[in-house]
Amino acid sequence: MAKVMTKPTKPTKIPVIRLTDPSPADLARAKGKALRAKTPRPSHSATMGKAKGRDPVAIILASDVDRLQNLVPTRHTRMLESPFAFYRGTAAIQARDLGTLPSSGIVIQCCGDAHLANFGGFATPERKFIFDINDFDETAQAPFEWDVKRLAASFVLAARWRGFSDDKGKDIAISAVSAYRRNILRAAGEATLDAWYAAVTWEGVLEEAKGDEAATKRVTSLIAEAQKQTNEHVFHKLTTLDDGEPRFLDQPPLLYHPNDIDVREIAGPFLKNYVSTLSADRHALLGRLRFVDAAIKVVGVGSVGTRCYVALMLGDQNEPVFLQVKEARDSVLTAAAGGKSWANNGERVVVGQRMMQAASDMFLGWAKGPAGRDFYVRQLRDMKSSVDITTMSARMLGRYADLCGQTLARAHAKAGDAALIAGYLGNSDAFDTALGAYALAYADQAEKDYGAFKRAAGAGKVKTTSSPGETETMIR
Repeated sequence: MAKVMTKPTKPTKIPVIRLTDPSPADLARAKGKALRAKTPRPSHSATMGKAKGRDPVAIILASDVDRLQNLVPTRHTRMLESPFAFYRGTAAIQARDLGTLPSSGIVIQCCGDAHLANFGGFATPERKFIFDINDFDETAQAPFEWDVKRLAASFVLAARWRGFSDDKGKDIAISAVSAYRRNILRAAGEATLDAWYAAVTWEGVLEEAKGDEAATKRVTSLIAEAQKQTNEHVFHKLTTLDDGEPRFLDQPPLLYHPNDIDVREIAGPFLKNYVSTLSADRHALLGRLRFVDAAIKVVGVGSVGTRCYVALMLGDQNEPVFLQVKEARDSVLTAAAGGKSWANNGERVVVGQRMMQAASDMFLGWAKGPAGRDFYVRQLRDMKSSVDITTMSARMLGRYADLCGQTLARAHAKAGDAALIAGYLGNSDAFDTALGAYALAYADQAEKDYGAFKRAAGAGKVKTTSSPGETETMIR
């Protein structure tokens, strides 16, 4: 048998890296700094580019399409509570406005709705209690500053809602931006895995509050509150017994069983598809939980009217486990930033959340519903807590702004390129000052939009409801 002669291949040449060469982080910093020439940091004070045909009411009504129409009046009523509540429900308006402005050119995974009420505490799968972003419905690729601008403006609106002066509100917004910049600069000098593993823990928050009696008391109270937010607590609050089996107690319009579908009939196929997106060990865990019931549960402001269910599962000892099944629609960032569309927006949410959060819910997954809509799944409550700003002093709100800025920087450092952003931001307060001006001016714009929305509601162009219990404070 003849030998087959093969030409010897050359060994792969491994590039020699000298310690004296610039590191990737050094190169990224230099690239980020160079981007200032195209988009100077002071230019971020602008609030509006050419926005032809801008109609905030039309944008809101367009976002109501394909929502549950019986809940749309509830959404509008919650938005009418205050300019800050309105801002919470109008990420689509700000995304459109941001898309008209000069961009840093640094595109990363963004939260998409990083206002101050979308941060809070929860337990990790390892049972550590951390503080992090907790809403990723709008997550997508976009310029990093879009998240920072949404956060900063939310603090000015919240400060006004609390009756603080605009000078104080601007200072609080700058506190958030300054904390973001400082922590991005710190993360840019960390090892890659250190940035990935970083987390904002409540122990760390307590340590920073040391010496401040009021702050320490508030943080301690939050931790105690979170420890009460268990499945057992939710079970007694939301369920009743029906022929010996627990069922959700109908409390329309905020919690109810839908009339047009049999949730028990569709639950099996849906959960089977959802489980396929989890790792093998989670398959085994879900296999030990028995589905019992599901109902529609209204949450938040911006999400009201989207299809959001809560599912009751029982474990080996008949202990309750609650899963939230939430509809995922196109991100408001996609059109504004020119990003890609996803085959399943539930997957978009899950991927973005896993990229940005320090630790994500172990039940986090996605699936399509029977009508082809996209959904993602997570636990309803697991030691979750939110900060109540209704009684915060200006000083305490400033401390909270610092915490949110720090947390957003951690998320961006994990999901993006901290060195690139750090190079752009630099050591001066140029970016901080620009965003302070932006936050104040955009709060003015949001209040004008709120006024237009309020007038439309008064004229009957926007459906609302005044049912008892519908206008509860939504700041928390």
